[in-house]
Amino acid sequence: MPRFSLTQFRYQLSCQLHQYRHYRRSRRQLLTLDDRLLEDIGINRTQALKEGHKAFWKRTTFKRGPYENR
Repeated sequence: MPRFSLTQFRYQLSCQLHQYRHYRRSRRQLLTLDDRLLEDIGINRTQALKEGHKAFWKRTTFKRGPYENR
């Protein structure tokens, strides 16, 4: 049976909170973009509104490009 590691738990929690902050910040910024910039990144206003109003703990529905390594 694996042992419980408080250090590992804190590290995983820290990483998860960092990811949530990233989602929240990105979605708020997405809502501020104009139509020209949305077109540049390949989405329309409806998609941006849907993604921008999503809860911060949910993952994105956009497909990543072949050059994104995240």
